[in-house]
Amino acid sequence: MNSQSTRNALAEYQNVGTETTVACADPHQLIQLMMERALAKIAAAKGHMARGDVAEKGLLVGGAISIVDGLRSSLNVEEGGALAENLEGLYFYMIRRLLTANLENNPDVLDEVSGLLRQLKDAWDAIAQKPDNATAAAAAPAGSGPRDALRTAI
Repeated sequence: MNSQSTRNALAEYQNVGTETTVACADPHQLIQLMMERALAKIAAAKGHMARGDVAEKGLLVGGAISIVDGLRSSLNVEEGGALAENLEGLYFYMIRRLLTANLENNPDVLDEVSGLLRQLKDAWDAIAQKPDNATAAAAAPAGSGPRDALRTAI
């Protein structure tokens, strides 16, 4: 098996593993997975940016944008009130900054977005698995949107 075939097989194996994880995840875990995947794409984009691989960097930044937009679209604004609205604004901000990072080849902007997303993920990870409060309701996914967004962005 040549190295390209090995890479293709590894990528397929990883996709199957990710699909299985997504299919078995509860809504709380889906948000965690989306945040993890967005962070991974941003980190990989930064590496490609440093190597001057514009095409791959653009694909990865685009994938991160799709995931962040999936997080935004999963907000329950009706029940989440001001918290959900603030999160929506933050997600829009991250999307704009990711676009800027891509256009300007600016790794510092990728670091900024990664830091913001990491803070959100840390807070999300700290929420109990079965939240009963409005904080969790604000960020909880409504319907299957996050699952579909994560599958699309994989």
